Parts: sequence; structure tokens; C-alpha cells
Amino acid sequence: MTTSQLEAQSPPGAARQQGRRGIALTVIAACQLMVVLDATIVNIALPHIQDALSFSTTDLSWVLSAYTLTFGGLLLLGGRAGDILGRRRVFIIGILVFTLASLLGGLAQEPWQLLVARALQGVGGAIASPTSLALITTTFPEGPERNRAFGVFAAVSAGGGAIGLLAGGMLTEWLDWRWVFFVNAPIGVLIAMLAPLYISESERHPGRFDISGALTSTLGMASLVYGFIRASEEGWRDSFTVASFAAAVVLLAAFVLIEMRAKEPITPLKMFADRNRSGTYLIMLSLAAAMLGMFFFIVLFVQNVLGYSPVESGLAFLPVTVAIAIGAGLSQRLLPVLGPKPFMIAGSTLTGIGLFWQTLISPDSSYVSGVLGPMVLFGFGMGLNFVTLTLTAVSGVAQHEAGAASGLLNASQQVGGSLGLSILVTVFGTASRNEAEKQIPSFMAQATPEQKATFAKSQELPAPWGHEVLTQGISTAFTAAVAMAAVALLTAVLVIRVRKSDLDALSGKASAGGPGA
Repeated sequence: MTTSQLEAQSPPGAARQQGRRGIALTVIAACQLMVVLDATIVNIALPHIQDALSFSTTDLSWVLSAYTLTFGGLLLLGGRAGDILGRRRVFIIGILVFTLASLLGGLAQEPWQLLVARALQGVGGAIASPTSLALITTTFPEGPERNRAFGVFAAVSAGGGAIGLLAGGMLTEWLDWRWVFFVNAPIGVLIAMLAPLYISESERHPGRFDISGALTSTLGMASLVYGFIRASEEGWRDSFTVASFAAAVVLLAAFVLIEMRAKEPITPLKMFADRNRSGTYLIMLSLAAAMLGMFFFIVLFVQNVLGYSPVESGLAFLPVTVAIAIGAGLSQRLLPVLGPKPFMIAGSTLTGIGLFWQTLISPDSSYVSGVLGPMVLFGFGMGLNFVTLTLTAVSGVAQHEAGAASGLLNASQQVGGSLGLSILVTVFGTASRNEAEKQIPSFMAQATPEQKATFAKSQELPAPWGHEVLTQGISTAFTAAVAMAAVALLTAVLVIRVRKSDLDALSGKASAGGPGA
């Protein structure tokens, strides 16, 4: 029988090259790697982006927040779109949106152009990422083959962060910071071309899109984040600051009302009725808030104060990725024995200690004393929590609702990172501005005429005065991050009441999802 005859007998939407599941898995995993990798590949390039496009340090945080806000805010809507419209179709659309946004980001000449591109990347990621996970269930039969596919997907999700750090360093140092965006273009086009060949379309399920819920939640969080960042530069009484917070209150209140009345809400509020699940979401939100801030500020420290190159910066962050992997592996093995609560308490405690250690950072801190030790402690604590929080989030949930429960956990991670970074940037801005006022008299007394002329134009103090300003802002921001870890710890101690027996038979649910890297 000829290929054309086989294709004629295939159901509509079937892959043109059926039976090659290894290639199909490679395509799906490549999409997930690209989306996960983008969360870290840009971090290493931040100082170079700041110089090239003249970002202030506080506005620079939007390069991360614009992505995580739209990604987290639209993640559940992306998963719903795949169910209603067909997962392969939505998968390809998400990849193409992400690819176009990456190209636009690499071509950006103004800060606003890059931020628009980053937000659009988040939209593409929110469409493609949940769909790529769901495609595994429709492409691979239940049993060992599907379990192996989930294992590959999980490994890519976990390792993507480390790959992004190294790739970001190499691309920035050897080529240009723009290549951290350009690199996605050929990969995305190749994935979009291969998907119809090796991945079959899923069955469509009737349903409704909760567009109003997705938009009000995303815009409400964006207004809240903007309010904090604006306050760091213009003060709390600034009219735009006040208006941003007011808009956030109105939009988020509208979001809750919409979800209460929607027949098919994007965020099932009943998920928050269970104290363990609500506590899990709060712990993830709090820890993710501290984690994104840690990466943001430590990148600035190692490159601007320690003088590391982008490649050296990428290598400097690898130990935290290893620590996360070790902590996650340990918790996965011992959860059936000890239950989830001890890991939540221990993990939150270790992250808090690591963050407190980083409050001691100064211009004289070395990589080992000021960066490596705290990061490894923080990473190990986060590793203890990742698997634990995923299992607890789906504990007691019906099988058909497990996706929504784990999706909300992922959304909590993304949105928490954006909100937490904006709060930490606000603390950083205030502290660094106060420190700059203290350093200016010393600078004016000791600086050369050339340094004074440069300062008059840029309003940025050079080293060593600038290093004092930067590290004072960073150490104060980490004090706020300690408070975030304390919220996670208190929640783990006072709210979580999961027993070991509650986690029985959940390994299958956990293998199908979890927090992104």
C-alpha cells in the first residue's frame, strides 16, 4: 500500500508520519526546553541589555516581569484553548507567536519595544507550554512508554534552567545579547514545521473561553507590579503610582466576581476551598517571589561588582541548579516515608537562611562567601519544596481536575515571581537612592573632573561609590525576601495538614506536571 493510500485511510488530523513517537517526543520536548530556557537565558544578558537600551535598574526588572506576568496569567487559558480547539493546532500557534516575539525582541531598539516582545513571548509560552504537556497523553499510550515520555519532559523542564544560564552567557559574550532572542527563531520554525508531520491532532472538547477572567487577572497583576516599580522611582504619593494600585484593586476584584459567576472559569475558585491546596499555592507564590529576585540581583552583583563575564556568570549559577535537583530527588524518595509537611518546613527554613545570608552582601564579598554558599542553601531548600508542593496541590483532587490544580500551582509560581520581584525592586530602589545621597559628598570630594562630568550626564556613581550603592540596595532587598520566605514557613507550619496517606496513588498525577523551572 502506498503512502498516499495510507494517508487517505488516516483519520483527519493524523500525523503524516505516524508511529515515529521518538521524533514526536523530541519536538514536544524541544518546545518545553525553549519556553523553560527563556526564563533564565535572558538573566545573564540583563546588564548588557541595560547598557544597550538605557534601562534603569528598576525598569530592567520589567524584562523579566513582562514575560512571567503574561505567561502565568494566561497559562490556564492556553491549556483550555488546546482542549477546545485541538492541542496540535494550539501548540503550533503558541510556537509561532513565541518565535515571532523572540525575533522582535532581538531587533528591539527601544526599551518599550523589548518589553512588548517579552510580553508577547509570555503569551506564546502560555499557549504552547500546557499544550505540549497534554500532547504527551494523546501521543503515547498509557503505561511504561508514556511514563518514559513524562520522564523526558520532566528532565527537560528541570535542566532547562541550567542550559539557559550557560547558553545565555555564551551567546552574550561570544556574539551579542540580541542572540539570546534570535536563537529561538530557527528552533521555533523547525518545531512548527515538524509538528504536523509527527504529532496527531487531539479530539476537540466543547467548552467556553473565559477571556474576561484571563484579561482582568493579568491586567490586574500588571497594574499591581507597575505600581510597586513606579513607587520605587517616583514615590508612593505619585499620581500614577496611586492610579496603578487603584486599577489593580478594581481589576482583581472584577476578576474574582467574574470567576464566581462564570460557568467555566479559567481559575476554579473551589480549588482554594481546601486549606492544604491554598497553603501550597501561597508557599509557591512566596518562594517564587524570592527566587526571581535572587537571580535578578545576583546577576547584577557578579557582573557589575565582581566583574564576571557573561560565561563566568552562567557557570557561577550552576551550583544552585544542582542543589535544586539534589533537593528534589531527596524529597521524591523520602516523601512516602515522612510525608510532605517536614519537607515544606525544612525547605522554607533553608531558603530563608540562604536569603538572610545574602543580606550580608557587600562590595568586599567574594563569590564563595557572598554568592555560592547562600545560593546552594537556597537552591536545596527550593528543591525540597518543588516535588512536595506539586503532590500536595493535586492531593484529594478528582483526576479530571488534576490539570487545573497543578496549573494553578505553576501560575502561582510565575505570577508570584513577577509580584515578588516588583516588591524587591521597590525596596532596592529606595535603599539605593538613600545610599547614593550618602555617597555623593564623598564622590564629589575625591572624583576626577572626568568622573564628575560623566556623573552629571548619567546620574550614576562610578566604582567604588557605585558598588556601595548597588550592594546596599541588594542587601536591603534581600531583607524583604527573607520576609517572603518567612510567610512560606509560617504557612507550612500553621496551614498545611497533609498526611502521608493523602498522597497515595498520586505519583501518576505528579508525573504529568509541576512547577516550571
